[in-house]
Amino acid sequence: MSITLGVIGGGVMAEAVLSRLIAQKVYTAQSIVVCDVSPVRLSYWRETYKVSTSPDNQSISDADVVLLATKPQVFPALTEQLQLGSSALVISILAGITLGQLESAFKGHPVIRAMPNTPATVGAGITALAVGQATNDDHLELAEHLFRAVGDVVMVPDSMMDAVTGLSGSGPAYVAIAIEALTDGGVAAGLPRAIAAKLALQTVQGTAALLAESGLHTAQLKDQVTSPGGTTIAGVRALEQSGFRSALIEAVQAAYLRSQALATRS
Repeated sequence: MSITLGVIGGGVMAEAVLSRLIAQKVYTAQSIVVCDVSPVRLSYWRETYKVSTSPDNQSISDADVVLLATKPQVFPALTEQLQLGSSALVISILAGITLGQLESAFKGHPVIRAMPNTPATVGAGITALAVGQATNDDHLELAEHLFRAVGDVVMVPDSMMDAVTGLSGSGPAYVAIAIEALTDGGVAAGLPRAIAAKLALQTVQGTAALLAESGLHTAQLKDQVTSPGGTTIAGVRALEQSGFRSALIEAVQAAYLRSQALATRS
């Protein structure tokens, strides 16, 4: 693909996406410019991915596609400084920044709001897309092509993007905590940590794969594993007593509300 990609913000999420795009040859390293305020981070990008870098956002003003990947708190300052070519497609992965805010900041430009997650690094991510009024089918096709290189893609209205942020955007952290807790549980039961960690990780991976491939409802799978008076129902009872379900629901809700708050402060 010959389209030049300009990236503003060289943090973890930008790396999760770009590393895969380069590996999948969606973009060549030579066609990408990454802008960041950190000299250390820019050096890392040059050495690791061989992309061009710049501390000045205006260096990507002629890019055909601009990916916004900064902290949402700096969005106002970013938009005051940035001047783009008239046909540039703006894709934002900034949590909490709405399509309305993007369209106001980049008047006349096609804009797409995206929320990927960190499993994009290994091609197992999922990205939700919401499109602006000036976005046509070609713009959407380009964005879908870009994010399908890092996993699955779903379309949602802009009003649902904060909920997406709370669930799949922040969700990898919740899952990591669950795996860590399962590992600790195995250690508490007498397993060596390395064995417990491997068992916990593969159990989560395998269960997710089984649910995805079989089409089973989560409740059906839980019931299949849970025999009367057995070990699993004892564990499920302990989870219910400890408020496991409620804790996850509240985590998603808290992240959703934080995403909304970021929009009002930007």
